[in-house]
Formats: sequence, C-alpha cells, structure tokens
Amino acid sequence: MVKRIVILGAGESGVGAALLAKQQGYDVFVSDGGLIKENYKAELTESNIRFEESKHSEDEILDTDEVMKSPGIPEKNDLVKKIRAKGIPIISEIEFAYRYKGNSKIIAITGSNGKSTTTALTYHICKHGGADCAMVGNIGYSFAKQIAEDPKNLYVAEISSFQLDDIKTFRPDVAVLTNITEDHLDRYDYKMKNYIDSKFRIIMNQQPEDVFIYCLDDEITMKSFSDYPIKSTLAPFTMSKQLPQGAYLANAKMHLKWKSEEMQMNISDFAVKGKHNQYNTMAASLAATVVDIRKEKIREALQTFESLEHRMEPVATIRGVEFINDSKATNVNSTWFALESMEKPTILILGGVDKGNDYSLIKELVKDKVKAIVCMGVENRKIHEAFGDIVSLMVNTSTAQEAVQAAFHFANKGDVVLLSPACASFDLFKNYEDRGKQFKQAVKEL
Repeated sequence: MVKRIVILGAGESGVGAALLAKQQGYDVFVSDGGLIKENYKAELTESNIRFEESKHSEDEILDTDEVMKSPGIPEKNDLVKKIRAKGIPIISEIEFAYRYKGNSKIIAITGSNGKSTTTALTYHICKHGGADCAMVGNIGYSFAKQIAEDPKNLYVAEISSFQLDDIKTFRPDVAVLTNITEDHLDRYDYKMKNYIDSKFRIIMNQQPEDVFIYCLDDEITMKSFSDYPIKSTLAPFTMSKQLPQGAYLANAKMHLKWKSEEMQMNISDFAVKGKHNQYNTMAASLAATVVDIRKEKIREALQTFESLEHRMEPVATIRGVEFINDSKATNVNSTWFALESMEKPTILILGGVDKGNDYSLIKELVKDKVKAIVCMGVENRKIHEAFGDIVSLMVNTSTAQEAVQAAFHFANKGDVVLLSPACASFDLFKNYEDRGKQFKQAVKEL
C-alpha cells in the first residue's frame, strides 16, 4: 500500500520534502496557493512530481495519509483547519526529514535572536574540525533535500518555532536555544506562553544521552525552565558566573568545560565582535565540543569566521559616514543588540511590518545613541508614537533609496547609518535579503 503525502507550499522546504518523499516511494502531490518559482517547478517536473500553483484542490488535498505544510502557512488558514478537522496528521519538513536521517547526528539551533549566526558559526567550526557535515533548515538548504541528494554524518540545522510546532518524533542529539524574546506573537494568539512552549519543543523528545545548550542569562528561558520535563544532559552558557560544566566568560576569556576537557580563549581573538556574538560564540563552541570537535580546531575556526550577510554587515564608508546593513533584524530585540554595539552617533532606519512590537525595549538606547530616525515602511505611526518625544529628526520614506538618501542627509562625518528595521519586510520588499540588497545598492549609488 503506497502512502500518500500532500505538501502545502512549494518553497525550499516544500520542494525538498517532495523530492525526499518521491525517493522514499510515496505518492506525492504538491499544492501552492501562489506562484511557484521557476527553478522549483523544474525540479518537481524533472522528478515527475505532480503539483499545482495559484490554487488548492481541496478534494485531492483532503484525500491523503499525511500533510507536510510549509512553516509560512499559519494554523488559522481555512484549509489547515479542514485538514485538522478530518484528523489528517500535519507534520513539518524537519519531522519528515528526520525519519530518513539514518545514523547521522543533528545539532538543532533555535531562539529568537542569534540563531543564524550561531548556526553558521557551529557549521564553520565543525567543517573546519573535519566533520562530514551540512548546514540546513532556515539557513541555506532544505534538510529533506540534503538527505535526498547528499546525506551527511552531521547536520547543523537552524530551526524556527513554526517548524517546531509540527514535530512529533524529531529528536536532535544537540539542541541549542539561544534566547527567547517577543517575536511572531501574531502567530501565537499574542500569548507569550504559546511562543515559549513552541521553542521548548526542541527538547521534548531528547533523552539523557542528548545535550541541551541554553543561556543562563536569558530571563525568559530561565523563568520557563521548570515548566518542561527536561531529560537532556544540560550544557549552559553565561557571562555572570563560573560553571563546572558549560561555557562562561571571565576576565575577557571564554572558558569551555565539557566532561574532563577544558579550553580557554581570549575574547579579543574572536572574529565576530559585540556582546551578542560572545553569546553566539559560546553556544556554537559548546555544540562543536559536544560532537567531539577538537579544542585547537575550535580555536582556529573562531578566528577565521566571517559574519553573515545582512547581519551587522559593514557596507561602505562615504565621506566619513559608515553604513551598516542589519536587515536581518526583524524584531525589536535584534535592533536592541545592534544599537547596543554602536559607539558613534547613529541614524537609525526602522520600520516594515510590525508583528506586535514593543518599542519601549529600545527607548533608552535610542535616547542615548540615535540622532535621527528614518522610517521605511507603509505604516509608521507606532514608530512616531514611540520615539517622537525623544528624537527630533524623524522622516518617512517608502523605498530603500529614499531612506538611504534621507539618512545620508542627516549624517555628519563620524556618524553611522544603521539599517536595523525591527520589523518584517513584506510591505515593501520580497524578504529581508531583498531589503538588505536594495539598501546596499542605494549606498553604492550615493
């Protein structure tokens, strides 16, 4: 009896899951309510996978054993409600991929902020340390597609809360939770508890031989800790005290302690700077240690890592004004980290699609460091209400080019123009990458 699977959404994760499902002998049907990108259509056609675009054929979708839905489709969606009502199991791509991972190991990384950098850094260390590994998930390649086309011994996976919502058996050997701050509350009925529950799902199937890496200094993580039955071996990281096991900072050094091993490294040797990156570095180094990457390899890798595009990325210095692209800051906390690391007077470009943002979190930093705010979004009222009384220079713009020109106009030699929007980008751009690229292009045209 051939099992049927319907895949909703034909993006990176959907197409990846379709390819793996076909390879594993499922009867596969892919349905996307919008248009499917040409390269994805070509992959589906080449593998003889049936698909439809710009519509959902309900009869076909509701006649299946299982549905894999893209993380972008919310539970509130009518079709999702119908699938639930019929009792058809809904899973996420990482759950599907997990079934076919064989004997490989998984380091899974989630958190509101820092997860992309931590994932990229963990992968960089493991690769440098000689591991046969791939970076998958939210960053880079679909997990399922990687397993179908080029299986590895180790997967370093960046995983969003939406992907964790639909796991059943997914069990990472190493789970990393960078931090939890308000984000995506629109998808969790505006209840913080639901969002926290979602993040902690990363360890729900872990056993004592698995490892859970988390931040002792993160208030929400620690407050919620006792709400979940955690069986994993614990590996915390912190800046506030010494630990018998885990990672901590003391006297400008990172100390890494695991089992009987210990390593120390000067913070000044880290290739990525800033306090938030010290947290990311501790998390990544711990994850690599747990999967047996040697100390000297970790040390070398931390000195050679290049930071990610769109994450505090220096673009250019024009007439003494420095431009920084932090388009990946899609929530207020990310912008807090960006501002916290600013040492020069800052012109801040803010705005986009607000996901229930609380701007009071960055009010103090804005007061201390920001001399002008350039709004770049369709709806900027909340930004004006939040900062109107503390920043006298504030202007609305509706393109990256306008925003860059306005910011440059406000800037003097020795200032920084920081694109760190604290919002999603879908009102004016395709995604945060598109926003970052348009920003960089506008800076080059000055």
